[in-house]
Amino acid sequence: MAKSKKLYLYPLWLRIWHHVNAILMIFLIATGISMQYSDPAYPLIRFDIAVTVHNIAGVSLTVSYFIFLLGVLFTSIGRFYVVKTEGLLTSFSKQLRYYLFGIFKGEQSPFKVSEKQKFNPVQLITYNLIMHAIIPVTFITGWALLFPETIVLNVFGYSGIMLTSLVHSIAGFFISIFLLIHLYVITIGSSTTANLKSIIYGYHEEHDTDDDQSEEIKE
Repeated sequence: MAKSKKLYLYPLWLRIWHHVNAILMIFLIATGISMQYSDPAYPLIRFDIAVTVHNIAGVSLTVSYFIFLLGVLFTSIGRFYVVKTEGLLTSFSKQLRYYLFGIFKGEQSPFKVSEKQKFNPVQLITYNLIMHAIIPVTFITGWALLFPETIVLNVFGYSGIMLTSLVHSIAGFFISIFLLIHLYVITIGSSTTANLKSIIYGYHEEHDTDDDQSEEIKE
């Protein structure tokens, strides 16, 4: 017999931040693609408009990121981003196998969301890499391109501006892939819309069954 319980995991400020962050990322991706890859004669977005929107969205996202960082450091959500090494490799492998194979066979996720642990091992590693490594690299290179006079002109015989732009584009590519996967993961909760409702209303609905085999990452 299935039972369900609701866990309040997404406070209001986090939900607002999440939605604003997603919108800004979409603006950045769309304008970035337009500036880099569209035909100048037939741009996806007119170049001057794309540059202006990209810069405004980038500055806004920088402010948004520091709001998130303060939240991680000084509110209760910070505990969800702590990586504990004991049992992590095994748990990560199990969860990755579930995403690659088990989910298509109707298997139950090996990880159970709780008030202590909101992210499964794959999410935990991925979110930490994106939020604490790739996004900061994007900001640093983006601000450098906004003020190109701060960039070293020559790095091992290569243009410093070209290398900075390349790193910025690569980081943006990883963020774009993350966003696409993130949109897919929204649909694989207890129902197609369950995860979306969670980030809108703040409550995660957890279903318990008599044969529940789910695990938690070891403390």
